[in-house]
Amino acid sequence: MKKYVLSFAILSLFYVESKACAWADPDYEYFNLFTQSIIRDKSYLPFLHSYSTRFYTDFKNSQIPNENVESWKKFFNNQLSYVETDYLVNKMNISDLNELKNGNPKNQLLKKLGFNFYKTYQEGIDYLIEAKYLEPYMRINYVENPNSFYYDRDQVDKNATQLDYKKTLAALNSLYIASKNLEVKQRYGYQIVRFNHYTRNYDAAILAFKNYVEPIKLKGVPYYMALDQLGGAQRGLKMNSDANWNFFQVFMNSKSHKESAFVSMKLSDTASFNNILKKARNNEEKNMAYFLLGYEDFNNPIPIMEKMYEINPDSEILKVMAVRSINELERSYLPIYYYDSNDPNKTVSQKTSSTPSNHDTNVEAEETKDQKLSFWQRIIRFFKNLFGGSKTDKTDNGNKDDQSDNELLDNPNRIPFFTKNNYWYDESTKNFLDDLEKFTNKTKEKSKDEYWQIADAYLKFLKKDYKKSIQLLNDIKTTNPEYLEEIKRMKVLNDIVSQPRIDAEYENHLMKEYAEFFVEKEVKKDSTQTDYEYYGSKPSTASFLKDVLANRYFIQGEDGKSFLMNNKLSDLQYNPNSSLVKSVEEFYRKPNKTQFEQQIISKNMNNVGNIDAFFSLIYGDRAMREADFEKAQSFYQKAQQFTGIPRMDYEWNNNTQKITIHQYNTNEYNGFNNISNLVFGHNVWVSYQSDPQKSMEKEDYTSFPMIKPMMNKLEIADALIELKKLGSGKDEKGSKANQLIGNLLYNTSILGYYRELFVMDIDNTNGGKYDFWNTDKKNPYQYYYKNFLDKSYIEPDNFDLAITYYKKALDLSNNREQKARILFQMASAEQGKYYQYEAKNPSAIDYSDPKWSEKSDAFQKQLDQTKNQKFRTYFALLKTQYSDTQTTKSLMGSCSYFNYFMK
Repeated sequence: MKKYVLSFAILSLFYVESKACAWADPDYEYFNLFTQSIIRDKSYLPFLHSYSTRFYTDFKNSQIPNENVESWKKFFNNQLSYVETDYLVNKMNISDLNELKNGNPKNQLLKKLGFNFYKTYQEGIDYLIEAKYLEPYMRINYVENPNSFYYDRDQVDKNATQLDYKKTLAALNSLYIASKNLEVKQRYGYQIVRFNHYTRNYDAAILAFKNYVEPIKLKGVPYYMALDQLGGAQRGLKMNSDANWNFFQVFMNSKSHKESAFVSMKLSDTASFNNILKKARNNEEKNMAYFLLGYEDFNNPIPIMEKMYEINPDSEILKVMAVRSINELERSYLPIYYYDSNDPNKTVSQKTSSTPSNHDTNVEAEETKDQKLSFWQRIIRFFKNLFGGSKTDKTDNGNKDDQSDNELLDNPNRIPFFTKNNYWYDESTKNFLDDLEKFTNKTKEKSKDEYWQIADAYLKFLKKDYKKSIQLLNDIKTTNPEYLEEIKRMKVLNDIVSQPRIDAEYENHLMKEYAEFFVEKEVKKDSTQTDYEYYGSKPSTASFLKDVLANRYFIQGEDGKSFLMNNKLSDLQYNPNSSLVKSVEEFYRKPNKTQFEQQIISKNMNNVGNIDAFFSLIYGDRAMREADFEKAQSFYQKAQQFTGIPRMDYEWNNNTQKITIHQYNTNEYNGFNNISNLVFGHNVWVSYQSDPQKSMEKEDYTSFPMIKPMMNKLEIADALIELKKLGSGKDEKGSKANQLIGNLLYNTSILGYYRELFVMDIDNTNGGKYDFWNTDKKNPYQYYYKNFLDKSYIEPDNFDLAITYYKKALDLSNNREQKARILFQMASAEQGKYYQYEAKNPSAIDYSDPKWSEKSDAFQKQLDQTKNQKFRTYFALLKTQYSDTQTTKSLMGSCSYFNYFMK
């Protein structure tokens, strides 16, 4: 056996930009409880913490003020609003301004301003006309590398080289000389520098800056716009150190160009920020250089933050570093998924080649899609963290009344976050939290910004010191609306998370005080997003609080409520395990529900048609799998109004998805009706994707008129009850009746062609329901039922039930051919017992063991030996006593493994 290693490079593919692989976006895998964007200076929003994109993008562009617009607004003496100024400068058509200049404005804004507006600000308007004429051309000409294999850009795109170089410079020079307003004059200087830069006349651009921009002793917006172009020209001449310093100045002094200036610095000099620090002339420049160093190398930002603190504890960029650090901690402490070391789905990967879809009787091996899916899901789960309290101590009556709150809160296995077995949570993370708390506590004493008090309170929350966190929050005095909103949210968090038990009184408190966090708001899709790109908003405070409550209900033994906090009633179809279904039904039938239960939890009792019939069908199916046909009959009698397993139909048309509830036709299997009598037959070969007539063969039903060509589940239960009575006889008919019962039990087991019938599924295509995995727990969910559909859990089949009926049939039969067929069916059921044994005994060999292959081979040999010694009883009987029958010879031709065994 070969040992294959999945490289980290492959794993890293999961963490590409969200548009490439939205479901693995790391920025969507934790709860965003501390709002990063509450920093006062919004120009630093791009530099908040993000793994999915190069710069943080969870904000509207309008939040970052455009200093050029602000400059023009001031130029026009604030006669225009910011929005109007932006429209005039950046969006208005050049023809509108020319009409204003000619005294005949048609644009509504310009008509309102009037012709006197032009007279007053003539130089500024004339400049804007010239700038709008130049703007479409103001990009550098693309020069393709001869060896380039990239897409050839559209040659009709405008660029600066398409303008007449001499005429354009002459015009700009003339306008520069004519300008009396120094700010406008400097703007023309900026245009001259930019034009030379974009035509790749780099030396001329540098000279233009010295001759046209610097002599005007203004260092406002036009100056830094020109400085940015100067840096570009210097970079074109490989003057990287000079270019970098100028880009640094732009970064410091601009608001809306920080991203581009940062990128330019990175492109100019690989040692950019260290070199900048060496050139820093004052504390402000040193502080900014430290920020860039800390931002670029974020492994442990606290030493850099200490240096920034010594320079200026009120620095806005120090807050940016702090909020990035808090966000990093959130990713460790507050994941939306958990990695469960006891996750039964994880053990699937440890199975050998003997799988349900490729077992001994299979001649058409199926590579199923969700075998692949479960592999990738397990890889992703490996990187998920754990954040739910455990239910290991749950009693039948929930928590004992005399259980102390301290015990509940201090037990790391019962807390909804901060558990010690978090994958990413280690001692270094805890140390980082302690160090950041010390730093924040120190800074809040010296800084006048309430931000540091809020941050300190949040870190106390992460450390589970809810009382101290609330105390700090109550002491904060601020008028900042964003701060106030964060304080309010954090008070809610502390209140709910510190609550050890959720009872009716507390539920009423939730609805009275915090209803806004639980009443869902419709999420509107961005108009630029297509349906396949869109998958909702990031995990929110509300979703975190729901998880906390789901965990509390879970450890209180209120599984139904826990389930419905995160799932719909219809989701039970995917994992209809009995204990959970019973608890959900108990909640459904609970009288006198609280307002919270009615409005928040009950809303997830979604459309499954007739709810009573839905529950009855699940119970009836379970009774069938336990061979309790009378019990199944009683439930199926109550399930006759069942309208079908709730499934959705998806239709795509031009990136628009139409979703409708599937309507079952009269001849379609819907979970209750339209079941072929082939379910009482036997398989010719194992091929789940073949038509039933190809995979299955009918038995002789002549003596059993209760078996109709098509039946519903109630009719099947009725037939089984009659067959059971007939099976008590001592003749061939009794033998056949028992064989038919055994056939049905096997055919509806995990190995059978009709395996979907009693597990709330619509067909037998492979899925988590058909995996052999084992858990000794009645309920494998340990913390809550979030991500319910990522797991699969249905009580395992009892193959001894089918074997018992087959044994009765074998004992009563005198027909050797029939005995051979029965023995083969018994052997198939016994194979199911082996798969269950195999799942209970997975390999414990460490993959890093240098002798992994050798030990794995030995382990597989041991499994094969156990299989042959303990799980080949009926194959052995076939070989020793019935090898001469026609049935055995036929089976050898259709079952490769049986053929090998017989030889």
